[in-house]
Amino acid sequence: MKHLPIYANMKLADAIHLNYLLLPIIGRFGIELGFGNKTIKEICDEKEINLSFFLEIVNSYHNKDYFASEELQNYSLTLVVRYLISTHHYYIDVKIPELEEILNHFLENSSNENKSNNTLITNFFEEYKNELINHLKQEERTLFPYTFELEEANNTKIVSPALINKINNTLVEKEHSDHHDLEEKLFDLKNLIIKFLPPVKRKDILEKLLIELFRLEEDLEDHSRIEEQVLVPKIIQLEKIIIAQSV
Repeated sequence: MKHLPIYANMKLADAIHLNYLLLPIIGRFGIELGFGNKTIKEICDEKEINLSFFLEIVNSYHNKDYFASEELQNYSLTLVVRYLISTHHYYIDVKIPELEEILNHFLENSSNENKSNNTLITNFFEEYKNELINHLKQEERTLFPYTFELEEANNTKIVSPALINKINNTLVEKEHSDHHDLEEKLFDLKNLIIKFLPPVKRKDILEKLLIELFRLEEDLEDHSRIEEQVLVPKIIQLEKIIIAQSV
C-alpha cells in the first residue's frame, strides 16, 4: 500500500489535484470539501473511516490497472456493501439528475429540424435511466440484505432453515449479466450520439452530455468490478461455509 500513488500521509487536497475524478468517490465516504491541509489518515481518523479500505478504493479508481480484489475481500461484507449503497445514492441523486439537466438544456436549445432525433435520444436515455435505477433498487431490496444476513449468520453461527433455502435458491451470478446488459445499453446511447446524430444547433451542450456519459460509464465499470470481483466471490465463499457448517 505504501508504494501506491495515494497513501495515508498524503494530503487529501493533493490527491484531488492528482485526480479530480476522485471527488465523487471521496464524497461517498462522507468527506466534504474544506478539510485544509489534513492528510488522508487524519481525515479518516476524524470521521472513523477504515483507512486501508479507503485507500484501496481510491487507488483502484485512480489506477485502472490496480485492483486489489484479494485485499478487498478481507474486509467485511457490511463495509463493502455500505460503500456500494453510497455509490447507488450518487448515481440516483446526483449523476442521473445532472444528465437529465444537460439533456433538457440541449432540447431547449435545439432546432425543429432535429425534433425526431431529439425524441430518439430522449427515449433511449429514459429507457437506460429506468433500467439502471431498477437494477440499483433491486440490489438494495434483495442482494444487499441477503449479504447482511449471510454475514450475521457466519458471525453468530446461527443458521436458520430459511437462510439455507435462500442459499440454495439465490442466483448471485445473475448480477453479472445484468451489469453487462446495462453496459451495452450505455455504449449504444453514446454510439447513437457519436455516429448517427446529424449536426445540431448547440453541439457544445451535446458534447457536455457525451462527456458526462463517458464519466458515468467509467464510474459504473469501477462499481461493477467491486461487485463482481469482491462482493460476489465473498458471498459465494460465505454460502459454502454456512452450508458446510449446517450439515
